[in-house]
Amino acid sequence: MRLGLMAVPVAFFAVFFAYPVTAIVGRGVKTDDGWQFGRIGEVLSRPDILDVLWFTTWQALASTALTLLIALPGAYVFARFDFPGKQVLRAVVTVPFVLPTVVVGTAFLALLGRGGFLDELWGVRLDTTVWAILLAHVFFNYAVVVRTVGGLWSQLDPRQEEAARVLGAGRFAAWRRVTLPALGPAVAAAALMVFLFTFTSFGVVQILGGPSYSTLEVEVYRQTAQLLDLPTAAVLTMVQFVAVGAILALHAVTVRRRERALKLVDPAQTSRRPRGAGQWALLGGVLLTALLLILLPLGVLVERSFDGPGGYGLGYYEALQSAGGSGSTFLVPPLEAVGNSLQYAFVATLIALVVGGLAAAALTRRAGPLVRGFDALLMLPLGVSAVTVGFGFLITLDKPPLDLRTSWILVPLAQALVGVPFVVRTMLPVLRAVDDRLREAAAVLGASPLRAWREVDLPLVRRAVLVAAGFAFAVSLGEFGATVFIARPDNPTLPVAVARLLGRSGELNYGQAMALSTILMLVCAVSLLLLERIRTDRSGEF
Repeated sequence: MRLGLMAVPVAFFAVFFAYPVTAIVGRGVKTDDGWQFGRIGEVLSRPDILDVLWFTTWQALASTALTLLIALPGAYVFARFDFPGKQVLRAVVTVPFVLPTVVVGTAFLALLGRGGFLDELWGVRLDTTVWAILLAHVFFNYAVVVRTVGGLWSQLDPRQEEAARVLGAGRFAAWRRVTLPALGPAVAAAALMVFLFTFTSFGVVQILGGPSYSTLEVEVYRQTAQLLDLPTAAVLTMVQFVAVGAILALHAVTVRRRERALKLVDPAQTSRRPRGAGQWALLGGVLLTALLLILLPLGVLVERSFDGPGGYGLGYYEALQSAGGSGSTFLVPPLEAVGNSLQYAFVATLIALVVGGLAAAALTRRAGPLVRGFDALLMLPLGVSAVTVGFGFLITLDKPPLDLRTSWILVPLAQALVGVPFVVRTMLPVLRAVDDRLREAAAVLGASPLRAWREVDLPLVRRAVLVAAGFAFAVSLGEFGATVFIARPDNPTLPVAVARLLGRSGELNYGQAMALSTILMLVCAVSLLLLERIRTDRSGEF
């Protein structure tokens, strides 16, 4: 039964992930004379590549440290305080996490770039600087820390810290000796996730970094799409894969430590109204941080989308209905990208639910190395450059029976690869919580395995399926790294259309990019709010 459930996911990943990635890496390091592993040393010894590796690493470390510094107070506030509008604010701070990186980059370009909000107000420009990249990464990952650390913090029994204070410890000493050790694994897990996301950053760095800054992901894209240097791109892909694999392994260890180390309580028992001037000041500081860090960039993005040459209006939105002149980068009106993205995301979500649902069902009962290896396989798309996957699609899926280069299904397939891990991680804990005795009772009464799943598991996990679908839809909607390669010129997605507009000069192109980004942001936000209404885990974790 388990092997039957694993068959479809394994086949899907073998054909649409392992085959394209292996093929493009092979083209880079293999010739007619055999494997040229010496190229690895040649590439990694180049000064420009060493600069990319160094920048990728240190900006990820700096982004992680800055995110923890800014987000940990927010994690405490959401964990321990009860205040009006808490659930709404909780949804608001999570919006950036599901936004496409192209939208995040565009929002900070409107805030920090030439002619942006700070430029007009104080003459300050931070685009093409590392500070713009770091701030955008904090914006993007703030919710990761708030939800991961805050979710655990809300379940820690505060009486343990109170007991330490009764025994003579000061407030800070009690927190450092009691609460901090308990939170340590959660903080480590959040830090590792933030480091992973910033280490593989693409859209944010491409838009805000300019020619001076390049991460591994951006460099793979440049070497592949602009310089056609497959050997260098292949080596960088392998380096990123190994690095991210190590990060994911370390993350898995910290998650296991967190799950078995603590006895938790109901979050409703730990949340209360702020007391005293200090706690109200902390709440106010977190609210101000959310306003400046999250709402301000998004607000400026929306404002720029309405600020046309003749004043505020819908001019840029109306311009999205036209394909433009002969010099335009679009064969169709940019507004058609909205419909394209929704259709692609819908199909990608269906694929991700089928593949991820079967995989989660196969992983329901813990087993030996084979199943653990299968579980790791499902996470591999998060550790390989999406740019590599997209380019691999073009060079491998071009012959019968898989000649898909001209087919619309290519885009949803690439997007589904990224959505499957989210589906598995959302559904698996709920499936494992289903009492096996219910399945056994159904089998005793004569139900087939399929009917038992339909009658027993599905009703219990229906909401988890909807939550997984919401995550998969939002992720698919914003996928950019692979889609930028395989989206056809006459069927662009929203992120690809935004990137094309930003890549051309002119006030009209810039304004249309702001308008399209606003539309994309609203679609993602609506998806998130619907997800929040149906989410089943009240612990606050992803």
